[in-house]
Amino acid sequence: MKRIVLFTLLFTALGLFAQTKDWAQFGRYESQNKSLTTRPDVVFIGNSITDCWADTVPAFFTDNNFVGRGISGQVSSQMLVRFQEDVINLHPKIVVICCGTNDIAQNNGYISLEHILMNIKSMCELARANKIKPIVCSALPAKGFKWRPELKPANDIIRLNEMIKAYANENKIPYVDYHSALKDEENGLPRKYSKDGVHPNAQGYAAMESVILPILKKYL
Repeated sequence: MKRIVLFTLLFTALGLFAQTKDWAQFGRYESQNKSLTTRPDVVFIGNSITDCWADTVPAFFTDNNFVGRGISGQVSSQMLVRFQEDVINLHPKIVVICCGTNDIAQNNGYISLEHILMNIKSMCELARANKIKPIVCSALPAKGFKWRPELKPANDIIRLNEMIKAYANENKIPYVDYHSALKDEENGLPRKYSKDGVHPNAQGYAAMESVILPILKKYL
């Protein structure tokens, strides 16, 4: 009897934790969103690659009236859930969508490439419905993840990027090909651009800026 009661209390506690956890992390940018006094030209939504960009090269954002809304570890499903809060409600002219790495790394469990693309499509459709121009990006090259060493992601990343590009071309959405600009001969992210093979350093972000800025200037 005591064991049943203990198990009941345990599952109740776990259920309450799941209910109170901010899975999409709406709270991450809540205060920054409220404090914005001007409409940003561009919102960058993504994972740690976008998150660290704003920390590593803050001038790229402040000098251009861009805002970064990346959250480390996030998958495309989480970005889709917070898209209203962190993109639409800010009324930007453009949203830059960059995701896929953490989906392929299975940070939130397995998800097919087709379903990753569906999440990207949904974000694009939400943007267009709110008169925001979507721009989609390739996932960056990576031949391994230190937090998931059993995975070999290079080919899955290439396949996902092919699917994103095809969708973009079919729907007249600009496509930003970071992968081709940054990859090495093994379809990984070389040491000159990254210490861990996944997250860019300052030189890596400079290479990314050189790819995306001409596209942004075309539409701003």
